[in-house]
Amino acid sequence: MPVLKILWEDWADTALPLPSYETPGAAGADIRANLRPEDRASGFTLDPMHRAIVPTGLRVEIPWGYEMQIRPRSGLAVKHGITLPNTPGTLDSDYRGPLGVSLINLGPEPYTIRHGDRVAQVIVAPVLRAEFAEVDALED
Repeated sequence: MPVLKILWEDWADTALPLPSYETPGAAGADIRANLRPEDRASGFTLDPMHRAIVPTGLRVEIPWGYEMQIRPRSGLAVKHGITLPNTPGTLDSDYRGPLGVSLINLGPEPYTIRHGDRVAQVIVAPVLRAEFAEVDALED
């Protein structure tokens, strides 16, 4: 089982849980909005057809040979139209920057993301690399 090393951002609320699998059979671990201190009380409102990157307060070190995919949570998508515009988003093993979740509101109403809300899920998967070869023809 790969181990992902997690570092909290200096401003992050470390009382929030790390990404976690909510059920024994879950393929994805839920990640939470970790809003900046000035936004925690009011939340962050995403208007219809607008997109924004929601902070998680995390940085990750993914083992070489793996990737982390960021995927929508089906409940947010079905109930409110909140999804990811680049699904799945991919974090490569050599990325060490902030982990933000790009969200878009496809619903008809503004949606407020609260501090600590589960906003997406992450899937950790092995990566296969390929060689690319130019040929004169392809098989049927």
